[in-house]
Amino acid sequence: MFLQDLKLFNFKNYAEASLRFEQPTTCFLGSNGSGKTNLLDAIHYLSFTKSAVNPSDAQNILLGESQFMIKGNFLVNEKTKEVICSFQQGQKKTIRDDGQDCIKFSEHVGKYPVVLIAPQDIELIWDGSEVRRKFFDSLLSQIDHGYLENLIVYTTYLKQRNSALKMFAERGSTDHDLLAGYDQKIVLAAKSIFTKRKEFIKEFIPAFQKHYQNLSDSPSEAMDIQYRSDLEGNDFESLLRKNLIRDLAVQRTTTGIHRDDFLFLLNTNEVKRYGSQGQQKSFLIALKLAEFQLIAERKKFKPLLLLDDIFDKLDDNRIRKILQLVTDGMFGQLFITDARPARCKEILNETNLKAGIVNIENGKFII
Repeated sequence: MFLQDLKLFNFKNYAEASLRFEQPTTCFLGSNGSGKTNLLDAIHYLSFTKSAVNPSDAQNILLGESQFMIKGNFLVNEKTKEVICSFQQGQKKTIRDDGQDCIKFSEHVGKYPVVLIAPQDIELIWDGSEVRRKFFDSLLSQIDHGYLENLIVYTTYLKQRNSALKMFAERGSTDHDLLAGYDQKIVLAAKSIFTKRKEFIKEFIPAFQKHYQNLSDSPSEAMDIQYRSDLEGNDFESLLRKNLIRDLAVQRTTTGIHRDDFLFLLNTNEVKRYGSQGQQKSFLIALKLAEFQLIAERKKFKPLLLLDDIFDKLDDNRIRKILQLVTDGMFGQLFITDARPARCKEILNETNLKAGIVNIENGKFII
């Protein structure tokens, strides 16, 4: 897959911008706040129908304007597909793919897969289970449409169930028939999600471990990922009935796949507590490289890889190893941002990597 061009209108700090990509690698260079990451986020929009940074579409409109538009042409399996994402305040966002409006955004996700490596990825290790679930949900949603549909069903009916629990607490009576209707939808979706998460992590771990070993050069470090779920060894319907009194007391659903976690382990201990800074960085990059590998294997073509300011977060050894994978042909199209142009160009020269250079200043391209 290859993104041939990108056009922006009133998106973030870009009033109007047009780029054409010729090289497999493109570097966006400029000082912090110039708009480098915004270009990556525009690409993310075309893939996921949403921002990777700000979930509010309205807040991604150029200040003082009322709408934005992002347009890109993707070359996939020798066919060019035009994707347009547009949003106007007071109206619904629209996604137009190859001339057809997307009725369900979930059907668009996965058509133009993207893997983003960004500074905030450290949250995967430091933060709670929700961030790790989101990582694996995003990955699985790009390669399994049924998984995403079940996730939407589960999330929708879980919210309705929680709202009902609050309502029951306020009025002092419980509608068990209403709960039974929600539980039926939740249970079916949860069982499918649990099974797919459990099966997928078995496939993911070997790929992750291979990339970690390549980055770390330390075979003595045993890195692992352990999937934990309330559904492991339990019947979900029985769990919901068993926990109903507690659910009513706290006014939310206290058991289910929305509480699942993926434990990141170093020699059986949690990486966030026992891993060094270098080990944590290698762990994160290995997660992303495994994500890239499995998407490429499932889709039969390589996703776009977006590297946002990673040169500031990694040491020279890890940077060179990643770029060596680029020169070895592991990746397809690659987009890199860097706030220090001289450093980026030096690294590219050292690795003999040819790249298109886009210099940016305050939302404008500098020749």
